[in-house]
Amino acid sequence: MEIKKILEKLAKGEISVATAEQELRIYSIEYVEKNIAKIDAERETRSGIPEVILAQGKEFDNLSKIILATISKKKFVVVSKVNLEYKERLCKELEKENLKIKKGMNTLLVSTKSHKFAKRNGKVGILCAGTSDIRIAEEAKIMAEVMGSDTQVEYDVGISGIQRTLRAIKNMISAKVHIIIVVAGMEGALGSVVSSVTDIPIVGVPTSIGYGFGSNGITALASMLQTCSMGMTVVNIDNGIGAGAFAAMVANKMSSQ
Repeated sequence: MEIKKILEKLAKGEISVATAEQELRIYSIEYVEKNIAKIDAERETRSGIPEVILAQGKEFDNLSKIILATISKKKFVVVSKVNLEYKERLCKELEKENLKIKKGMNTLLVSTKSHKFAKRNGKVGILCAGTSDIRIAEEAKIMAEVMGSDTQVEYDVGISGIQRTLRAIKNMISAKVHIIIVVAGMEGALGSVVSSVTDIPIVGVPTSIGYGFGSNGITALASMLQTCSMGMTVVNIDNGIGAGAFAAMVANKMSSQ
């Protein structure tokens, strides 16, 4: 439905103000230099999940323009999969614009200095199997926090040292998290272990860390999908952003009940 038709229907009394508002939100798109990008400014209003800019595959100048255009509309933006070269250049450029930057290994949270993020009562736990998986765990952490959830993290707690795994799970239970994100590469077994010893819902995130047979996350993904321990859902390889968004939605809903 085009904007003009929506307004005509509203004027004729054929649709309510609430319906018109919902329809207009769908068309709330911010264009960046015609065809570089189209920013979905009202995504968070519709779904509760803010738009995220994927840095991977974008030219630096275009990426910078998209970030600044999004900030002008939403006051903040999450930028994922930022390589080290772009990360350093972006930080220098954005700091000149008097913007606040929170850095993950390959994720940036950029906001105006006056912007305040809404706080909800959701609690998201994040377990990371190895140090090499932290970059993906940080994606999930930043995303969950942007959506108002508190996070409890435990890094380098893979099953090759099961005593540290069990201690980390105990800490998650003590913190009363509503959901746990488990980030693991290699054989991806950590998710199955965690879901087998707790009644907390698990989101498994296979990572591309690994080598040899089934490298690039294929074994970890297959292992998590094939788990015989019920209670875990699985996102795609290296999808920390998706895991963080889903976990925050669940935690925030559970905390409001």
